This record gives sequence, structure tokens and C-alpha cells, in this order.
Amino acid sequence: MLRRSLTFWIMVAIVVGVIVGHFWPGATANLRIISQIFLRLIRAIIAPLLFATLVVGIAGHSSLKQVGRMGLKALIYFEVVTTCALLIGWAAISISQAGAGITVPTVRGELQGGPPAGEPRTWQTTILDIFPENIAKSVADNQVLQVVVFAVLFGCALAMVPEPKKRPLLAFTESLAEAMFKFTNIVMYLAPLAVGAAIAFTVGNLGIGVLVNLAKLLATFYVAVAVFIAIVLVPVAWLARVPVRRFIQAVTEPASIAFATASSEAALPRAMEAMEGLGVPRQIVAFVIPTGYSFNLDGSTLYLSLGAMFVMQAAGMHLPVAQQLVLLLTLMLTSKGVAGVPRGALVILLATVSSFGLPVEPVFIILGIDQLMDMLRTSLNVVGNCLATVVIARWEGEFEPGAPPRNATTGLA
Repeated sequence: MLRRSLTFWIMVAIVVGVIVGHFWPGATANLRIISQIFLRLIRAIIAPLLFATLVVGIAGHSSLKQVGRMGLKALIYFEVVTTCALLIGWAAISISQAGAGITVPTVRGELQGGPPAGEPRTWQTTILDIFPENIAKSVADNQVLQVVVFAVLFGCALAMVPEPKKRPLLAFTESLAEAMFKFTNIVMYLAPLAVGAAIAFTVGNLGIGVLVNLAKLLATFYVAVAVFIAIVLVPVAWLARVPVRRFIQAVTEPASIAFATASSEAALPRAMEAMEGLGVPRQIVAFVIPTGYSFNLDGSTLYLSLGAMFVMQAAGMHLPVAQQLVLLLTLMLTSKGVAGVPRGALVILLATVSSFGLPVEPVFIILGIDQLMDMLRTSLNVVGNCLATVVIARWEGEFEPGAPPRNATTGLA
């Protein structure tokens, strides 16, 4: 109910913001501070949230050593499929140019990250900037990818520590992740005011015609999802010899729950039960789906690449292809582990675009239709993870369609 209430007030704020921006454009400059406060709080969240969720996701699954081959296959599959989603989102927005024609009324300043304007960048500089030399400096400078690299290496190191010494630090990072989830919930209560102020400022400076770009963006996203299903998920299902009709019947309910609630977690128990009923062994279901919730977010990844390119187009900036690829890589890495955060994709998008020196105002414009996009991308996340369990089970030679659910003596809980 709180999520629905928040969405309702965001929609109300959008309408009010459009009215204020259209009829009283001179007053909107003073409202912009509200959206700037919201952005500062979002940026305060991102480093501890990414660090905690990535460390827990990696060190908490140290039993990958026990499942060995299955774990490696799952991670390879996750990265291949999410990379396809990333590229499809990038291609779709590049074709539709939904963000073109918007003149963002902003001055890059203290809220923007990235290198100074005009600084020459070579491929060596781009690669070097991925690695942190001082993690505190990386956090202060909003170098998101450096934080991610540090967290991944730290998580790997923690996974190698003996269990008695690992457990206290892992428990701390788990508690930190939960605390940051709650922190995010609190900050999101400011979202309606921030969105209303940002929309008012944008409409007051650009005119009401900016809403046409939003309609194009929404249509682009839905078409991109359809293309992803058609050219990635369907061929994968065919190659893995998935019984398509029974699979669709099995995923209909968890996907519907995800669509209605815009929450992957709400659909998790039913998704696991459905896949086990389809013939996937319990130990594979218990490993692949929870891991996929951190590493296989097809819908969120597609949304992030599409949203980032929309921001770049709205800003009238044309980054070199090498920097665009780094931006996409950053989005793919930073999206790991935040499936449980309300508006988690928005948090990642805000932090990433600002770290690349892009303006953040277009992200607030996207928030106006985020709920309509969130429902579909969440459903795609759930369907993608369900398909992954069947693919991995078939890859392991353990998929038995129609077989009764089997209990496992071992497996992840």
C-alpha cells in the first residue's frame, strides 16, 4: 500500500508540476532546490548500498565452490543475456532518438562528476579510471565504477576467508545492506516533491512539448522488451529445448505478481515453486533464482541502457563510442544486487549518469513514467530468471519435464 500510495503521489506531483511550470514559469527556478536535495541524498546512498549488496552477493555465495560447474555456467549465462539486454536497449534508443530535441536547462556544477570538460581521454585513461587508488576519494568523487571494482575484489577476498572469521564481517555487510534499503525507503518519500519540482522547472523552461519525448521513450522501451524476448529469450528457450507452453503456464502467475506489484521479491516464492513443479531440481532452483536476482536483471539492465542514452540525447552530448561502452559496462556492473531496492534502477541511473558528467534533470523527467516501465521490467526480470533455471538444469542434464518435485539433501536456502 505504501508503494502504491507513493506512486499515486508521484503522479499527482507530475500533474501539479506541469501546471505550475506552464502557468508560472518564473517561479520554477526556486523550486529546483528540492530536486537537488533529493539528488544529494540519492548520491549519499549509492556507495554504501553498492558495496554492501555486492559483497553480500559474492561472499554470501561462496558455496559456488561446492556447486562448481553449475555456478560457473550460471554466471556465464547471466552475463551473456544481460549484455544482450544492454545492447538492445542501447540500439533501441539510438534508433528512436526519444531524447533528441530536449534542451536541458541546467548548468553542470557541483552535482556533476566525471573528468573536467575538455580533458583529453585515451583508451588507457578510460581503463585506468576503472580502478581505485583511494576508495574514500572514489566515493567522494562519485566514481561509481571504482566503488564497484573495489566491492567485487573485497567480496572475492572475503569469500576466501575461513568461515569463523568471515561471518562477522559478512553479517555486518548484510546489516548495512538492509539499513541502506530502509534509508532508500525514507528518501523516496521525498520523491513526489522532487519530481514535481523537477517537472515544473523543466516544463517552465522547455514548454509542455517535452511530454512528447516521454511518450516516445515509453513506446521505445516496450518495443525493446518485445525485441529482447523475440531475439534472445525465445531462441534460448528453443536451444535449451524448453517446453514453451508449459513454461508459459508456469511463469504466468509469478510474472503477473511482479507486474502488479513492481516487486521481484513478491514473486520470488511463487517463481521458485513454479519452476520446481516444471521439473527443475530443487537444488538448482534454490541456487539459480536467488543468484539471478542479483546478477540476471534483464529488464532492469535494458531499462538502464535505454535511460542513460535518453539522458545523453536530452543533454545534446555525443560521447565517443568507447565512453558509451564504458557507460554501458558501468550500468551492467552497478545494477547487480539492487533488485530489492524500491526504485533501485532509478538510484543506479541517477548515480551513473552524474558520474559521467551528464545532467540529471532528464532522469527526473523519466521518473514521470517510471511506474509504467517498472512493472514491465520487473516482470521481465522474473521471467528471465525462471528461464535461466530451466536452461541451467538442462545444461546440467537434470531437467525432467513433468517429473514430481524432488527434495534435495543439499542446496542453498
